[in-house]
Amino acid sequence: MLRVVSWNINGIRRPLQGVCEEPSNCTAMAMGRVLDKLDADIVCLQETKVTRDVLTEPLAIIEGYNSYFSFSRNRSGYSGVATFCKDSATPVAAEEGLSGLLATHNGDVGCYGNMDEFTQEELRALDSEGRALLTQHKIRTSEGKEKTLTLINVYCPHADPGKPERLAFKMRFYRLLQTRAEALLAAGSHVIILGDLNTAHRPIDHWDAVNLECFEDDPGRKWMDSLLSNPGCQAESHVGPFIDSYRCFQPKQEGAFTCWSVVSGARPLNYGCRLDYVLGDRTLVIDTFQASFLLPEVMGSDHCPVGAVLSVSSVPAKQCPPLCTRFLPEFAGTQLKILRFLVRLEQDPVFRQSALQLSDQTQVQMRQNKARVRSARPRPSQAGSSRGQKNLRSYFQPSSSHPQASPNLELPSLGMTPKTQEEEVMAKVVEEQAKASEAKDEKELRTSFWKSVLGGPSPMPLCGGHGEPCVMRTVKKPGPNLGRHFYMCARPRGPPTDPASRCNFFLWSRPS
Repeated sequence: MLRVVSWNINGIRRPLQGVCEEPSNCTAMAMGRVLDKLDADIVCLQETKVTRDVLTEPLAIIEGYNSYFSFSRNRSGYSGVATFCKDSATPVAAEEGLSGLLATHNGDVGCYGNMDEFTQEELRALDSEGRALLTQHKIRTSEGKEKTLTLINVYCPHADPGKPERLAFKMRFYRLLQTRAEALLAAGSHVIILGDLNTAHRPIDHWDAVNLECFEDDPGRKWMDSLLSNPGCQAESHVGPFIDSYRCFQPKQEGAFTCWSVVSGARPLNYGCRLDYVLGDRTLVIDTFQASFLLPEVMGSDHCPVGAVLSVSSVPAKQCPPLCTRFLPEFAGTQLKILRFLVRLEQDPVFRQSALQLSDQTQVQMRQNKARVRSARPRPSQAGSSRGQKNLRSYFQPSSSHPQASPNLELPSLGMTPKTQEEEVMAKVVEEQAKASEAKDEKELRTSFWKSVLGGPSPMPLCGGHGEPCVMRTVKKPGPNLGRHFYMCARPRGPPTDPASRCNFFLWSRPS
């Protein structure tokens, strides 16, 4: 059996947090535990959010696996895909990108199809975000026949409603993906497209499809209609080259979602959509697919893993393709260090002798210059004879202009009668009480002032649906209300018919 799993990991370092208590070697142990938990021969990850300059060896090289990465070339911490293959499923070829422009012509997959409809600049842009990675494997069927299987690990672009150019970019990426997949099929290879396609295909794949305008007219859904055969693994009105493997086994399963909004806390009530797929060519799915599944219990991302089980065995290659991360110079021990460029060079004897002579001449000249400076300075007797330079001690001697007071000098009497001991005690008590009262008043005044300033936020209003304290949110959408605060129900988002889900309470916050 061959088990393949796909997971939009939302940052390859994010789910590793909290897996290990020991900071040392934590990354390697945690990544190994993630792969062990997924328990697959081939694990395809999307949205790794790492570039080559921040990829570490413990994260990329895991014992028992060989890994392959595709990085974004435009932005750091953005996009990116990775494929981890067990050593028992080592691919015979691996390639980054769909267009072939990133191919090294050594261990590549090949089979690009007719790409005349794309310009070179367009192909370069489509492959510059690290959204596709191909691995080609040899498999053996139950009849003992060896065949070729190509896995296309993809993270398709998201179409931002406020950026129409991203929708065009997404549709061109879809077109390039289909062109490459059909070219591989035409060359005789079986093909599996798996990853985050960023489109919920059918209304059953989206919880709120009824309230979405023109759901069926979405360009991404129309593209999937042309790519896929109708669910049920039966040939019906439309026969596309690929089959949605999950709907093949679970054609009417509702609530089968793979992505939930983290901001609205929609996962506890399963208020999400299905964006992650394992698509196989029709012959492969009908003949070899034994199961297709979701793993919603696996946490660590806003997506959950999806996968499939095939009744074939992998025939591992004897050597990993050149794209394997263990061959990268920084991990293979062949990267040049800066110390190689700072090695001390042996000097020629003649050059060394001339340098010593030049140094001696420089020292003699410096001594002569210092002697000239000393001779040109004025002598202390000449400089201070006319003014009578003072000694430092003269500033610490008593001045004669202020006569000292005689110790026997008596002060004149002011005619005040001396106080008795009891009067002095009473005066001190009254003075201390006055000071204490004044200090208390000052403390109370200061306390009341800071209480008025630092009184804290006002209590949260109660939502109308549940009578529970609300949460404050901030408008981030560009427009006249950008930056304004408002209150809403604190419960997670869910179906409107579920009383445990968030109510429709909304209240603008008054500016302070």
